[in-house]
Amino acid sequence: MQHSDDQIIANALEILATSLRKPGITMSSPQAVKDFLTLQLATLEREVFGVLWLDVKNRLIAAEDLFYGTLTSATVHPREVVKSALAHNACSIICYHNHPSGVPDPSEADKRLTQTLVSALQLVDVRTLDHIIVGGMATYSFAEHGLI
Repeated sequence: MQHSDDQIIANALEILATSLRKPGITMSSPQAVKDFLTLQLATLEREVFGVLWLDVKNRLIAAEDLFYGTLTSATVHPREVVKSALAHNACSIICYHNHPSGVPDPSEADKRLTQTLVSALQLVDVRTLDHIIVGGMATYSFAEHGLI
């Protein structure tokens, strides 16, 4: 019985991932974004930082993992984020990364990085809508906590 339940869950998650990964999908629901990112990041054993590139109507252009780190950190280069934003012709973005510890609370470094990215992207007219941290099955949204 357990095996068939696991297979059903795996199939459902694959359907969700496939539908949310398609370019053109509107990222208007914060919960849909969190579910998508949780699906992608919850079980990773090292930190990954990425961006959802969005067009003027908040439709997904692409989801891109940009930086890979260790168990406790990933080095993010704002210059590379800006370059990628321009290459995708993005109007806005949602940043994301995971905490393999399972605790999604932002560190002071996470908060500083977010503000640096917001400022850098504003210079090229790209809005940062949110930065979501995934820790296991839990998430933390900078926008929901008034940090963006």
